Amino acid sequence: MSSAVKTEKAVISKADGARLQRHRNIGIMAHIDAGKTTVTERVLFLTSRIHRVGEVHDGAATMDFLEEEQKRGITIQSAATTVEWDKHTINIIDTPGHVDFTAEVERSLRVLDGAVAVFDAVQGVEAQSETVWRQADRYKVPRICFINKMDRIGANYEKAVQSLIDRLGARPLVIQIPIGAEKDFAGVIDLVAMKAYAFEEDGGKGRKEIPIPEDMAEEAELRRHELCETAAEFDEALLDLFVEDEEIPLDLLQAAIRKGTLAMEITPVLCGSALKDKGVRYLLDCVIDYLPNPLDIPPVEGMVPRSDETATRSPSSDAPMSLMVFKTVAELTGDLTFVRVYSGVLQKGSRVLNPRTGRYERIGRLLRIHANKREAVDEIHAGDIAAVMGLKQTVTGDTLCDDEHPILLSAIQFPEAVISMAIEPKKGQDRDKLTEVIARLTREDPTFRASTNEETGDLVISGMGELHLEVILGRITNEHKCEVSTGRPKVAYKQRLTKLKEIETRYVRQSGGRGQYAVIHMRYESAEIETEPVEFVSEIKGGAVPREYIPAVGAGVKNAVLAGGRTGYPFVNVKAVLFDGKAHDVDSSEMAFQAAGHQSFMEACQGNSTLLEPIMKIEVRVPEEFLGGVVGDLNGRRGEVAEVEASGDLRIVRGAVPIAEMFAYTSALRGATQGRGSFAMELQEYRPVPHALAEKVLNGEA
Repeated sequence: MSSAVKTEKAVISKADGARLQRHRNIGIMAHIDAGKTTVTERVLFLTSRIHRVGEVHDGAATMDFLEEEQKRGITIQSAATTVEWDKHTINIIDTPGHVDFTAEVERSLRVLDGAVAVFDAVQGVEAQSETVWRQADRYKVPRICFINKMDRIGANYEKAVQSLIDRLGARPLVIQIPIGAEKDFAGVIDLVAMKAYAFEEDGGKGRKEIPIPEDMAEEAELRRHELCETAAEFDEALLDLFVEDEEIPLDLLQAAIRKGTLAMEITPVLCGSALKDKGVRYLLDCVIDYLPNPLDIPPVEGMVPRSDETATRSPSSDAPMSLMVFKTVAELTGDLTFVRVYSGVLQKGSRVLNPRTGRYERIGRLLRIHANKREAVDEIHAGDIAAVMGLKQTVTGDTLCDDEHPILLSAIQFPEAVISMAIEPKKGQDRDKLTEVIARLTREDPTFRASTNEETGDLVISGMGELHLEVILGRITNEHKCEVSTGRPKVAYKQRLTKLKEIETRYVRQSGGRGQYAVIHMRYESAEIETEPVEFVSEIKGGAVPREYIPAVGAGVKNAVLAGGRTGYPFVNVKAVLFDGKAHDVDSSEMAFQAAGHQSFMEACQGNSTLLEPIMKIEVRVPEEFLGGVVGDLNGRRGEVAEVEASGDLRIVRGAVPIAEMFAYTSALRGATQGRGSFAMELQEYRPVPHALAEKVLNGEA
């Protein structure tokens, strides 16, 4: 039976409509080193948001303001800014390109309306390009592609566009072709307007129209024909003109391309070189012309708390207020919380409801963010992105809303941590400080986890990869001035039940006075559960276990599942069914049934588990002369090589390998390829550990 849909009817006013049509919320996404942050720097310069361009390689980029980002020359956390272009307001989020920080892309795409995917003209689609592209598909984010670094040696526009088809299954629509390449990259031909432009030496701010080069006229006509043929699929009037071979008006063609882009049927492609100020102004024009405004996006949908009803919110200032928290930065003066307002108006000083906790929050200050600079405002309207100071108990993924019209938006799903290590403060007096710092970092980063090993008492931190934990440790030491000692990295193994088991558990304690009494009959099996590690089901009939004690059994089982039994590795895909039991009129309590649930699972998993390890999808790029050594090394690491692709004098090796075998691989690859190899990894799946190795892991020998 389908649940009811409760729609809040809010008419979008004329003023709201005009404001929203001139509004864009976009992300810049790509593989590491494709040039996202450089593109953003040029956008800031072109729109006069900054007056001097900072370079990533100098550690001076505006959007890379963290000390660790400047030191490493990479983006670690997403940074937000707002610019004005052609009477439009554009909120931009510059996201990281390294797989260890993929959660930053995940949470940004959840609240963005459109995206610019940046690709290296030499490399084309790379490993992390695939990851961010899939994330954008999942959140139904329309995008345009910018083939960057066209002035590099080896730049190949055709090949880069073809890689969008081969690797991403995309349908690229070429709307620009380059005039020249590598050091001769001098301009572009705009196939939509059918005009050619040469790049000016003025920081990209000028636009110099030139005749279409004679030697490119035939190719331009052919490409224009292909462009119009594809666009005609999205507009009948355009189709009629195309079939009759008549002149096609510019506005009609742009409207058809926009329609296809918003439907995610096509992806416009243009080119340039951000570092040399080439092509970025045309990219901004395309953001305005083809990417969605908040009115182009379907009304956001969520659940009415404590009901089966779904509810929608339109981006109207007159609708009940609703927003999503998509990022938290823990600061000494309080958390800085980034929000996307979906409906209504968020006002400074207002009281809002957090439907997840059922508690109210007070909006302290409202801020517009430009990297690490802030501008105070009094209110934020529907469709906009801003930051809030003063929230106490709200975390990433939470909804805040009007308490008279509550709505709970779907939460952001984050990937699991794959490696962990034990840490402790070098000075005993820093123990409380370290605990406080860890708490702040876990609030900021949903993929960073911390727990205490019950057997050893060690503080264990977990993350998405070696670089992720390196950066975390760097922040603890440098930003928070807390020196720590670390153990060696360990794999974040998991466990799965091997076979179905039925368990009767009796938890009976008598020690004078009131005792503890709980008897439960449980059935445990392994099942495919996508969201939670354990699915708890009650089949109790006739009150064998009183209704008020059933959730306590579930809580006890869940605690034991996450604790991981004897080995400490958490279980996944557990289906736990409570089908019978007994209670005592006097001695039974929630505590007794929770303890029984915990004890029951501990008995069920004894000798009944399979150890699982994270298997990483890997892509290694190496010069041809080192290919044999690299493939042999991967095979020696229990890797499976799926394919080897040629790209100029490089060879791209793709496959899968257990992360347990990949610690310190950066150094090994550098040594094996004289520093000329590079690689990228991301979690692919969990697989059973070979029996002999599992024995060693469980005995603490590996």
